[in-house]
Order: sequence, then C-alpha cells, then structure tokens
Amino acid sequence: MPTFVCPASGKGKRLLSCEDAPEEGVIRVPYDRLSADALEGIIEDFVSREGTDYGMEEYSFDDKKSQVMAQIRKGKVVVLFDPFAETCHLVLADQVPSGL
Repeated sequence: MPTFVCPASGKGKRLLSCEDAPEEGVIRVPYDRLSADALEGIIEDFVSREGTDYGMEEYSFDDKKSQVMAQIRKGKVVVLFDPFAETCHLVLADQVPSGL
C-alpha cells in the first residue's frame, strides 16, 4: 500500500510501502486528532497515487476521496506516522501489527 509525505511537513523521503518503514517508532494516529485539512491532504495524496480504475464504473476524484474517508471512519483504514521518515501512511487496519 502506498505511503506519503505528510502535507504538513513537506519533507522527508517517500517510502514505497509500509513494509519499508521501521515498525519501531511508527505511531498510529487517530484520524479525528488530525485537522480536517491535514486529513484531506493525506487522503487526496493517496487517491491521486491510486492509479487507474479497472472496474465497470469510473469514480470521480471526490467519490474516491469519500470512499477512503468512509473506510477510515469505519476503522478499516488507519493513519500511521513515521517520525523518522516524516511520512504518513494510509494502511488497511488488518495489516497493522498488533501494538500499534
């Protein structure tokens, strides 16, 4: 799953996947603790990197953002922050190691 530089920091290296991030120091961030702008930036970055639709129906950028937000609200997707790389990650909740 792609990971992204947090819009707030604007720096740090980009990681290809959460597996590349060291588990030590990675912090699970409750989405409701982020500002609306920060969360929207993370979601927009994720959606813009998602790639091409291959389904029967194409979804608009706003529809995709809404779908990701719905998954976050349901707890299916979580936000992780790696303070060493200064990156944010949107990760499927069932792929997050226990204890994070």
